[in-house]
Amino acid sequence: MVKWLAAAVDGKDPAKLEQAFRWLYTFIRPHRRAIIGLLGLSMLGSAFVLLQPWLTKMLIDDALLAGDYNLLLVMAGAMIGVGILSTILSGVNRYLHTQLSGRILFALREHLYCHLQTLSPRFFGGRRIGDILSRLDGDVSQIQRFAVDSLFSAFSSVLGLVGALVLLVSLSWQLSLLVLVLIPLEVLWLRWMRRKVERQTRIMRERSADLSSFLVETLPAMKFIQASAQEKREANKLNGLSDRYLGELLNLQVVEFFTQAIPSTLTSLTRAAAFLIGGYWVIQGQWQLGSLIAFSTYLGMATGPVQSLLGLYVAIQRMSVSLDRVMELRRATPEVSLPEQPVTLPEHVQGDIVFEQVTFGYQADRPILSQANARFSAGRSTALIGPSGVGKSTVIDLLLRYYDPSQGRILLDGVELRHIPLDQLRQHIAVVSQEVTLFRGSLADNIRYAAPSATQEQLLHAIEMAQLTDWVATLPQGIETPIGERGSQLSGGQKQRVAIARALLQQPSILILDEATSAVDEATEREVITNVNRLFSGTTRIVISHRASTLVDVDERLLLHEQQLLDDLPRHTDTTGVQGAS
Repeated sequence: MVKWLAAAVDGKDPAKLEQAFRWLYTFIRPHRRAIIGLLGLSMLGSAFVLLQPWLTKMLIDDALLAGDYNLLLVMAGAMIGVGILSTILSGVNRYLHTQLSGRILFALREHLYCHLQTLSPRFFGGRRIGDILSRLDGDVSQIQRFAVDSLFSAFSSVLGLVGALVLLVSLSWQLSLLVLVLIPLEVLWLRWMRRKVERQTRIMRERSADLSSFLVETLPAMKFIQASAQEKREANKLNGLSDRYLGELLNLQVVEFFTQAIPSTLTSLTRAAAFLIGGYWVIQGQWQLGSLIAFSTYLGMATGPVQSLLGLYVAIQRMSVSLDRVMELRRATPEVSLPEQPVTLPEHVQGDIVFEQVTFGYQADRPILSQANARFSAGRSTALIGPSGVGKSTVIDLLLRYYDPSQGRILLDGVELRHIPLDQLRQHIAVVSQEVTLFRGSLADNIRYAAPSATQEQLLHAIEMAQLTDWVATLPQGIETPIGERGSQLSGGQKQRVAIARALLQQPSILILDEATSAVDEATEREVITNVNRLFSGTTRIVISHRASTLVDVDERLLLHEQQLLDDLPRHTDTTGVQGAS
């Protein structure tokens, strides 16, 4: 089945497609029992549908034309009963089908989201977030619809086609030959149209991604757009993108119209021919009226499944576009690998960090570190200094294992970072950066984010140590006050103090302050730093700042200069661009 699907898609790498379909099948396989049950209901539903025209034939030929009123009552009652049962069965089938579809859709999306969580910041930095959202939403939904809906559609179509053909032949094998003329013509037409459908579908998905990317980029920046008086300019951009999307949507509608219109016209011509020939037989007394009506109905039932099956062939081409876009995300490999033989860290980590001959660069010919050696002593505070853009944040990314060194190694308490499970490593490190990440929810939810099991007392203590108590007292709902999307209702200084409270609550073994107090005044900064030094006196602290006041009380200093980490700098040297900061 997987190989047939891969072979049905033209212009693609069969091996990659087969791999993609096998990956997709792993989400369907756990629901085999539910699928078999739904297929059984579909079979029963198809039987009810096929039974109704035959009942109509008997009602006309054996009851009405024969003048048998009792049989007329029986046939009418049977038609009502079959109709009611068919309606109930259809409702149950739709409910169970929706449930199954939802489970597979959410499993696909969750799997991709978890995979994205393993990728490095470089992956997200090189892609439009709107495009990723489009793939997670629209493309995944398209794949799910094919994987589930097309399966049941194909099964029902085959049942309907076989049943209708059997009944057509039983009514008139001569007229049944019309179907043999119709099917090859529809097959030839749809084969010719399939590439147009695939090409237009891909263009549509790309235009949709353009719109998503525009909204994701501009909505969070609305304050800046307003301050720059560029509302009209951005609105014109949106109109342009919308016009392009609408144009491609209309093109797709035209392609799909002709894809379906020609087979529908052929079906209508075939049914008209059946009425002309069969009607002549009825007039000549060679056939019965009820048989003609039943034959016409079954002819529609036979050509409908044929169109559905051929439409499924076109749907494979459309789905392959979405599957290809999703597999581009799926094939993106993490920058770091999980350890084959992980070393479990002890409950108490001292926080001694050693760089040994570390070389790393985002581009091979432009290293940020080259054979660098350094030590961040356990339980002490170390200032990491150097001019902007030299790579200080990259050093932190290496500590968090967003990336691994191309050469050398980094040790934590004597254990190489590559051997430590990522979740354990990052649980022991808290980062308070200049750009604070906050989520929709309450203030308490955001402070508890890295330590969700923290008690109320621990939470309030962290708030007090971060100098947030007076501000929280002014909030309408205290710590349960919603802070808006991305903390939109907070000032820059408030955001940074929330981030500091979050780190205090996490109680890490290593605390990294990356311009953490840049948005607060110097008096508040001194209080925060004093509290941090007091509360984390036995914790390894790494401080990055361009403020001289932030670096006054550090125990050690490391200068990132010419791809090296240099220590023991004299205090009078100005290396940060701020007098006395280094």
